[in-house]
Parts: sequence; C-alpha cells; structure tokens
Amino acid sequence: MNKTLTSLLAAFAFSGAALTASAQPAPKILVVDMAKLLDSHYETEDQNAKLKVDEAKANEEIERIVKDGQAIEEAMKDMQEKASNPAISAEAKAKIEAEFRPKAEERQRKLGELNNYRVRTQRVFQERIANFRGIMFEKIGAVVQETAKKKGATLVLDKSGLSNIGLNPVVYSDASYDITEEVQKEIAKGRPANMPAPAAPTAKPAAAKPAAAPATGDAPLFKVPAAK
Repeated sequence: MNKTLTSLLAAFAFSGAALTASAQPAPKILVVDMAKLLDSHYETEDQNAKLKVDEAKANEEIERIVKDGQAIEEAMKDMQEKASNPAISAEAKAKIEAEFRPKAEERQRKLGELNNYRVRTQRVFQERIANFRGIMFEKIGAVVQETAKKKGATLVLDKSGLSNIGLNPVVYSDASYDITEEVQKEIAKGRPANMPAPAAPTAKPAAAKPAAAPATGDAPLFKVPAAK
C-alpha cells in the first residue's frame, strides 16, 4: 500500500513539473552590434576629437626632439669634416676629438629621449582608449538591456565579436531581431543640444606605415616623421 501511494505521489510531482516547464514562455533571442553602437556614439565622436588634438601635440613634441637630434648630427658631421682636414694642426684635431665625444653621448641621450617619449605616449593613449571603451560599454549595455526588456527578450547576443576561431558567433539572424538601430535612437536622445550633428562618413585613409628603426653607421639617426 505504501509503495503504491509513493508511486502515485511521484507521478503527480513529475506531472506538475512537466506542466510548469511547459508553461514557461519560449525564449526570445535578439542581436545587437556593440561595435557599431560604440563607433556611432556621440561621446565617441567627442573622445576621438580630443585624441586627435592630443595626438597632434605629441607629434609636435616628437618633431621637436627629432630636430634637436638632427642639429646634433649636423654638428658632429661638421666636426668630423674639420678633423679630417690634412691642414689642421694636431692640437686643433685633438680639441675637436675631445669635443666630439660628449656630442656623441648627447646624440645617444636624445635618441633615448625620442624612443622613451614614443613608448610612453603610446602607452598613455592605449590606456585612455581602453578606459573609455570600458566606461562606454557599460553605458551602452544599460541601454541595450532596457531596450531588450521592453521587447520581452530573454537573451541578447553581440554580433560584432569574434569567436576563438576568428568567426562571428552569430552565423545568422533575422533582421527583425536586430535591435541595434533602436538602441542607437535611444542613445541619440541623450545627445547634448550644443553638440553638432555627426558628419557624413568618409573613406578612411590608408594606415600610415610605422617609422623604420634608426639606422646604424653613417646613416642619420633622426628623421622627421611623415605627416599623417
């Protein structure tokens, strides 16, 4: 009797669990392009403008250091030409050689200053960009969540990312499930009134090639970087 009652209770419990599971709504999955939202955000436009100004200042400082190095190179070249003159006295030649050594050391210090400034500036810019991206993804994520809740979504996937094998994890999605434009409109509502409308997109210029490493030997160690 007890065994029969236990079996019946277990059957009812299983039946109740099945009914509860069947009563749950079907999952609704939406997709969004987080990279597009970041790139088109009005705060990103402002940040890029600031970075461009600071980049120009950094390039000016690099050019100043480069010109100082070029002046040292010219002075060293002039000293070498004077010392190689057969008509110069031994005393004058010895004096030039004595002055040449600290000049060469000054050149090395200037080269170190240039390299250190480039590395330091690049690190600062990378940290600024990383911090900004982290803050912005939190802000954008909050708008995405609110939009998704309004549409009754149970899951939102970012279609801009890549998987471990370098492919987009969202292989296919119906356009009607993409909420990127809706989120963009919500974000645009917070755009300050005094901020001008975004300019029409233009073709991006080809990326500048990195400056070559300083040459050794008689080749000049300092070159003015190409204009961007």
